[in-house]
Amino acid sequence: MSEAVLSVRNLRTEYPTHAGTVIAVRDVSFDIAKGEVLGLVGESGSGKTVTGFSIMGLLETPGRIAQGEILFHGKNLADLPPKEMRSLRGNRIAMIFQDPMMTLNPVLRIDTQIIETILAHEKMSRRAAWEKARDALGEVGIPEPEARLSAYPHQFSGGMRQRVAIAIALLHKPELLIADEPTTALDVTIQAQILSIVQRLVAQYGTSLIWITHDLSIVSQIADRIAVMYAGRFVELGAAGQVIATPHHPYTSGLIGSIPSANARGQPLAQIRGTTPSVLNLPTGCPFRTRCDHADEACLQEPPMAPDPAHPSHQFRCHHPLALGVAQELEPS
Repeated sequence: MSEAVLSVRNLRTEYPTHAGTVIAVRDVSFDIAKGEVLGLVGESGSGKTVTGFSIMGLLETPGRIAQGEILFHGKNLADLPPKEMRSLRGNRIAMIFQDPMMTLNPVLRIDTQIIETILAHEKMSRRAAWEKARDALGEVGIPEPEARLSAYPHQFSGGMRQRVAIAIALLHKPELLIADEPTTALDVTIQAQILSIVQRLVAQYGTSLIWITHDLSIVSQIADRIAVMYAGRFVELGAAGQVIATPHHPYTSGLIGSIPSANARGQPLAQIRGTTPSVLNLPTGCPFRTRCDHADEACLQEPPMAPDPAHPSHQFRCHHPLALGVAQELEPS
């Protein structure tokens, strides 16, 4: 692997509440190389989005990074002054949100929003910025970009708004892009289009991409590596092909088994029993043990991340790793 663009080390993100401290992200560590795509997968509440917001410096009060480092080319983003972080955000690092209206202001025209974003990081005339905005809309497949620049967000469909948000995120050809479930609210056809646009543009610019999702069928198509997250911690991390074909953690296996295309026609969907535990009241030991068919007394102690002896880059956090997975081709859900 080439030198890491981003190195996260022992990240711990907390939210103090009246009921106690919510530890949303626990001891998360990973690297991402230039041009690499990392799929970050897990159920709602697993800590995926908080991990992304921690990297971007977008945690809402009272959330805070309590421990760890977020090294962007060796510089710890967690320690940067707000002004310096703002100069990086939207320029060298960027984020696409699940809801494009977190990027777009509903009362401003599209051209105003894109031009102001350009001028915040580059010195050029407003005419040159307008031309760059027009070209950015054309790159993400918006027809008649000159005319659409004068429109307001409410005049676009959900898929078109997401295209505008992607155009804004990629304006300055960022070195790192975090995509937080940007296709979740879209129909399957539009999902495929958005996925294709992001893949093409990050490959064109050599951008490192963290794709956050609950859908393994999506990341199996685009990711070089997959990190599976549960109750704030990574439970499995490895090359996408290995994680999909031979999952070692029962939770990963359960996620794969619950995908419709992984089940025989006419058979009920495989399901992970139970629900995700509250992060304020996690079970002792392995947090997945109350939902796991392989749990025993050993699981009362939380296991460390351990490498697969045959593939050391494939790591898992389980006392009873699955020796074999079911090799299968996943189709988009």
